[in-house]
Amino acid sequence: MSTPDQPNFARGFDASASPAVVDRTTWQAELDKLLVREKAHTREGDAIAAARRLLPMVEVDSSIRLLGPHGPVTLLEVFEGRQQLIVYYHMWHSGQPASGQCEGCTFFNGQVREQSYLHSRDVTYATFCEGPYEESIRYRDFMGWDVPWYSVHDSADTLLAGRGFGMLICYLRHGDRVFETYWTTDRGVEVMAPSYGLLDMTVYGRQEAWEKSPAGWSQRWKNNGDQFRTDGRPTAQWSRLAAGRSDDLGTSGPHGDPNQ
Repeated sequence: MSTPDQPNFARGFDASASPAVVDRTTWQAELDKLLVREKAHTREGDAIAAARRLLPMVEVDSSIRLLGPHGPVTLLEVFEGRQQLIVYYHMWHSGQPASGQCEGCTFFNGQVREQSYLHSRDVTYATFCEGPYEESIRYRDFMGWDVPWYSVHDSADTLLAGRGFGMLICYLRHGDRVFETYWTTDRGVEVMAPSYGLLDMTVYGRQEAWEKSPAGWSQRWKNNGDQFRTDGRPTAQWSRLAAGRSDDLGTSGPHGDPNQ
């Protein structure tokens, strides 16, 4: 059945392949074997996180200017008085409607919603968008996100230091000084997407072509951006359209000039 989020997702789905059926005792025994590996994986993740916390850091100019809802602000002000800052660097395609925006950034950035737990640990989360503020903030509002949103259109080169968008950076503040403590990109940003973690627990997984799965298992998605799109646009946008929101980001018609 079609849903507003993914109108044609069910088309062509073949669920005829499935695991062997066994009695509960046999099933639990196999699950217990896997649990040993899962615990080892968790403990190794803890050890990696501990090593990450001991990394050195590099100072960043705290006076770098960004554009936010109330005009220009400094990197220091983005912390909102907290000691730590996590930033997702959101890619942007200027002049394009919502349907033409980055499907991967939409997938990852759009799943960071409840921030109170971060705030309780003295951490602020924010999005630094590649595009102009007035154009890109329309996308945040179209998607219904409430994350703090800033344009780094004019300061990206300094902040990124030769890296690209679609990545996650962690910062630490000591008084008026700001330090970069960690960054990651590509699959490293999967920590932002609980949907992937949940899919990894299911029989058919992410249903992406790269996964190691038995013959006949559904692998409908190529790892080229299609895995984040349904019927030509980022999957999460369908429910926004169903709610009556326009995906015109102010880049066409009489108000199409984002510089006006």
